[in-house]
Amino acid sequence: MSAPVLSARGLAKHYGEVPVFAGVDLDLAPGEIVALLGESGAGKSTLLNCLAGLDEADQGQVMLAGADLHTLDDEARSALRRRELGFIFQAFHLLPHLSVADNVALPLRLLGRRDDAASRARVAQMLDAVNLAALAARMPRQLSGGQLQRVAIARALVHQPRLVLADEPTGNLDARHAAEVLALLRRCTQEAGAACLLVTHSEVAAQAADRRLRLDARGLHAA
Repeated sequence: MSAPVLSARGLAKHYGEVPVFAGVDLDLAPGEIVALLGESGAGKSTLLNCLAGLDEADQGQVMLAGADLHTLDDEARSALRRRELGFIFQAFHLLPHLSVADNVALPLRLLGRRDDAASRARVAQMLDAVNLAALAARMPRQLSGGQLQRVAIARALVHQPRLVLADEPTGNLDARHAAEVLALLRRCTQEAGAACLLVTHSEVAAQAADRRLRLDARGLHAA
């Protein structure tokens, strides 16, 4: 059995005196998609940030690709994120002044890879995987919501991360485009052997996952 891509134990987070969550234990296996459910304000996005090392948990341990996030300094943690993580956001967060292809290439540039034939081939491969090869030169303002989300998926996976964190990736999409994005996310993560944690309020999105977990102040529970 493959080792978990991510393993969290005993995570707890407070804002002042207010507990957000406690006792969070989580393992994510390669190729697995896990849906994270919970009420608004339950701390789902905060948990994602703690798992990514963008926010400090008050208690607990996060192991990502064999590294303990909380023993790393800021520079080492940032380097690990650039190498091992892909983020997919509800609001897409594409750079408006860059073409589709250049947006997808960003993670490669952040890893110091040159704009050479190998990098361009990898970008082209990902755009083909999300059925956007013909739109490589377009700017984000020229795309539909479904197309923007597909660009965001290509960008998140272009550098072949071990872990993908998706925060409401279908929240801005209609039912048809949401189903297309979910199918694409599953295919791309499984082909890459990446684990995916999917924060969602959508029952359709949750049903597409391998496991469903619910977050509340007491931790994670099967949903």
